[in-house]
Amino acid sequence: MTENLIPHDVLAIGRLGVDIYPLQDGVGLEKVETFGKYLGGSAANVTVAAARYGRASALISRVGDDPFGRYLLAELRRLGVENRYVTVDRDLKTPVTFCEIFPPDDFPLYFYREPKAPDLNVESSEIDLDAIRAARVFWLTVTGLSQEPSRHAHLSALQARGRADHTVLDLDYRSMFWSEPAEASAQIAHALEHVTVAVGNREECLVAVGESEPLRAADALLDRGVRLAIVKQGPKGVLARTADETVEVPPHFVDVVNGLGAGDAFGGALCHGLLEGWDLERILRFANVAGAIVASRRECSTAMPTTDEVEAILMTGV
Repeated sequence: MTENLIPHDVLAIGRLGVDIYPLQDGVGLEKVETFGKYLGGSAANVTVAAARYGRASALISRVGDDPFGRYLLAELRRLGVENRYVTVDRDLKTPVTFCEIFPPDDFPLYFYREPKAPDLNVESSEIDLDAIRAARVFWLTVTGLSQEPSRHAHLSALQARGRADHTVLDLDYRSMFWSEPAEASAQIAHALEHVTVAVGNREECLVAVGESEPLRAADALLDRGVRLAIVKQGPKGVLARTADETVEVPPHFVDVVNGLGAGDAFGGALCHGLLEGWDLERILRFANVAGAIVASRRECSTAMPTTDEVEAILMTGV
């Protein structure tokens, strides 16, 4: 093991980029006049969310050798995330993502990741496998399986980890990153052989295991060897299942401003709850509220709540 290695609470690998969000709601990008710039990418957002709870978080990714890349490296540090595993790609540009905001439930995304995003260029040789093995939570997303060499790097990391506790796969399926759903299903099947926790919504479960009905989807994930299956059900809340327990909790309703960061906030809170050793219902209630708080705010990474903010709502209900 690397000398004097201090294990990370949460170590994630995956997407990192710049989110460009409109500061006007209810209009298309062609009519937007002003924008805000934020750190983005699902894996990066999860590490930021975990850091807000005081967790020692780190990210494995890449950025371009450009101003946006330098911004992201600095922003990770500012938000409390270790960036030592984020390398600089000399050939590819840092990706940007635009969104449109049509509350309460329409937030189109426009990814600018061509010809390839640096985070999909992460090589197996640059991954610290000792850090992977030692991390208390290792988090990866389906997007990282969509192209080489990132796919091989992800699978190498999983093999090194050896299905240790709290190895989490975010079923974050985005169709624009895949040639067809069947390709994603095949790659997800490989990853599921190595993880202990899987989390996704009903549509993502359909791609992953061919089931969208929550109980059947959870059972199908457990049949693949996952120990904890979490299925998000939108307005019906979230369902979680282990071999011994099934828990379902309702959502926490808010006036939605931008729903795009809610899933990542849920993920960071899930990591925190797992590390705290909470019971499953408490984890889900905490994560639901964390996601709702971010949905009530415009940005994602800088909107992640603190423990006190979440606990205050859990205590009062508002």
